[in-house]
Amino acid sequence: MDSFIYALVLVPAMRELLPRSGMEASTANIGYYGGLLFALFLVGWGLSMVWGPIGDRVGRIRALMLTILCYSIFTFTGALATSIWQLAIFRLLAGVGIGGEWTLGGTFVAEEWPEDRRKMGAGLLQTGFYFGFLLAAALNATVGATYGWRAMFAIGGLPAFLVVFIQYGVKEPKRWKPSESIVSAWARIFSPEYRRRTILNSLYLLISITGLWASTVYVPSGATFLAVKAGQTAAQAARTSSLATVIVAVGTILGCAALPLLAERFGRRKTLGMYFGMMFLTVSIGFGYTFYLEHDALFWFMLVLFFQGVAGGNFAMYSLWLPEQYRSECRASAFGFATSAGRFVGAGITFLVGAGVSSMGTIGIPVAMTSIAFLIGLALLPLGVETKGHRLPE
Repeated sequence: MDSFIYALVLVPAMRELLPRSGMEASTANIGYYGGLLFALFLVGWGLSMVWGPIGDRVGRIRALMLTILCYSIFTFTGALATSIWQLAIFRLLAGVGIGGEWTLGGTFVAEEWPEDRRKMGAGLLQTGFYFGFLLAAALNATVGATYGWRAMFAIGGLPAFLVVFIQYGVKEPKRWKPSESIVSAWARIFSPEYRRRTILNSLYLLISITGLWASTVYVPSGATFLAVKAGQTAAQAARTSSLATVIVAVGTILGCAALPLLAERFGRRKTLGMYFGMMFLTVSIGFGYTFYLEHDALFWFMLVLFFQGVAGGNFAMYSLWLPEQYRSECRASAFGFATSAGRFVGAGITFLVGAGVSSMGTIGIPVAMTSIAFLIGLALLPLGVETKGHRLPE
């Protein structure tokens, strides 16, 4: 929920904060600076790799609570921003916490759930991210539509109260084995034993990040544009953008739930290849073709979004696959590095997409071009390690 609030309130937030920052709230500026803030959020998520070694050293639960406090506080402070630069700093710091929560949450579920249910647990864990999309969309259609974009960021501070429940209701998994130090956990994932898989896993995540973030974060803006083009009022277009988010989220929840079953039947690499192929088709067709149709563009765009959402469930593979490749003393470090390192490059690509939107004056083509990343992913997948049928390493 907290990660997607900004995508939903980008336009009204930029319209207010750009003039306060001495800039015109033009379509070009909204596209350019909106993309810049997306990129900075991904930089923050990239910096979240520091939580992995902390979790390996002090425990999954202690580190998890700190990540939740981090993203909750800095999402809330977005409601207090008086310039785009203040909001940029808050989003960067929120990204540090959000990325860390996935690292520690994914590691915890892998180690805590029984072996016969661990794989389905990974898929269910990932659906939470997209139920958050649904929640954000529902809040934007009600609270955001009534009280404005600042109220949305204020609500984003509520997860901080989860820390109280975690403190008293969740214990460290018995499988956790503390690393000797933070440095030793880092060193282990680049040892001869793990170096190749660490690099490949980071590349797979980079591909997922490039395609999914560069496309999904522009879904509300794309739907809004097509809704206005179809003759909808501003209020109707806002609801349409929320509906687009719901469609993507529902599709992704289904994709996440199905992935463990497919991974057990076909293997990790083949299943991820299926999802990569679907992402290539839906992003390229949705933004490169249906977006520019003369008639019924909004209808076909929304239809393709559902299948793009299903393919977006590819992120669930990492919650399942990454823990299976590393032992306990470096598992969180490996998870954190693989899921975060690629976000620095992803931030640059996301910024380039925003710059492309600004220079071309259109959302469709720049976003559609990100689909090429999934073809590269398909070429790299045969090099990955297959862990189908393997137990979680101790």
